[in-house]
Amino acid sequence: MLRIRHEVDGGPGLLHAEDAAPPEAGAGELLVQVEAVGVTLPTVRRLRDSREPLPLGGEIAGRVVATGPGVTSFAPGDRVTGLCFADAYAEFAVLPAAMASRVPDDATAVEAVALVRSGLVARGAYEAARVEPGESVLVTAAAGGVGTLALQYARAGGAGRVVAAVGSAAKADFVRSLGADEVVTYQDLDRHGPYDAILDGVGGDLLPTAVRALATGGRLVAYSSGGGTVEAYELLLRGASVIGFQIRAIAVGRPGLYARWRADLWHRRAAGTLRPAVHAELPLTAAAHAHTLIERRRNLGKVVLVPGAPSPRTAPGGRRDPKERA
Repeated sequence: MLRIRHEVDGGPGLLHAEDAAPPEAGAGELLVQVEAVGVTLPTVRRLRDSREPLPLGGEIAGRVVATGPGVTSFAPGDRVTGLCFADAYAEFAVLPAAMASRVPDDATAVEAVALVRSGLVARGAYEAARVEPGESVLVTAAAGGVGTLALQYARAGGAGRVVAAVGSAAKADFVRSLGADEVVTYQDLDRHGPYDAILDGVGGDLLPTAVRALATGGRLVAYSSGGGTVEAYELLLRGASVIGFQIRAIAVGRPGLYARWRADLWHRRAAGTLRPAVHAELPLTAAAHAHTLIERRRNLGKVVLVPGAPSPRTAPGGRRDPKERA
């Protein structure tokens, strides 16, 4: 089978394609023939800064071909999606059964990886912000996989003002189509506040600016892998709070709630009130290009790797043409 491996040789890490034997499902695991892999920002960030080889994790969707000992909730032939912590960039991958969920018959694998994990994070961050009807909500990284769904949750949840923060004004029409009333760039973030709630998927150097944009009593939910430092004085000045959110804590600590949220994702998708956005479908061999799209914030929605897809073609003028939107 084809697999992408992270390799480091005294410098920045590289992604290499290799032939490998398919893995085997262990206890409590599923062996999945992968049809789609969702590239995640945390994986991109970890690999960018690492000086040692790291596992390639990601959201996968596909069909179960074998089950390991102790698995009773799934069987070969079932279509599933879930988060794979290692060797996700491959034609076959091992997925813990506890992390798997079923994919409806009328949904594609690409839709599944664009919707489920990102949608659960978006839903959880919005719930953690405790948004009251009529309040203002700012979503950072609004054109990303989670941000596009967070905008839709804010719009459907009764927010009075939904603002999308993006790295480039060129993304304005795209995020407006998903429910944003206003669009700001990160340079102007605190000039258009204050905001009652901020859902922050960027972190890092943007976090202090975002805190200063909070209204009195405002709440910022940090769910990014970018870190960042908050001055306690800024919170005291506004009577504001910063809340950390991690979907794994819900999946492990509150499985019943996690299952209800997951079912609601598919219900909203079927009703047409939650629309996953996909920027590009790329072959496994274009994994490095997929990482570049995300790292440089060029994507409008989810970037997905599709095993079995043809290699990217080069259009006249040198532009890639792998089902990719500019």
